Amino acid sequence: MNIRIDDLNWGILQCLQENSRESFASIGRKVGLTPPAVAERIKKMEDLGIVEGYRAKISHIHAGYQLKAIITLRAFMGKLKPFLDMVKSMEEVINCYRITGNENIIMEVVLKDQFHLEKFIDKLIQYGETRTHIILSDVVSQAPILKKAR
Repeated sequence: MNIRIDDLNWGILQCLQENSRESFASIGRKVGLTPPAVAERIKKMEDLGIVEGYRAKISHIHAGYQLKAIITLRAFMGKLKPFLDMVKSMEEVINCYRITGNENIIMEVVLKDQFHLEKFIDKLIQYGETRTHIILSDVVSQAPILKKAR
């Protein structure tokens, strides 16, 4: 579904992506609308599924996870469906995507240490071949989705 988003809504979306707790009044001052008009537009974008939700960004380090990694999985024959059912219950997995290419799955995970990583990989290898990439630092993280150029 391709929904047209006007310039005012893009302005509101920019504000929400920078700080989803910003007040309607503050957003209104930036985009030139009254607070009730901002609230109405946000509600409509929520109803249309343009705004999917609001979340707090938590530091994995301060939450006790020393490692963040990207792990790809190339599922063994007949193991993809069982993996897809199981992965939803894995606390370490913060993002998981089914992808094209040689691998079937790419996951972003947080782990306490290398011993936790080893145990985690031991759970995965029954489903397929894995590759692990330890994340050293964020270069781009949660970048805003911008209005596309015409």
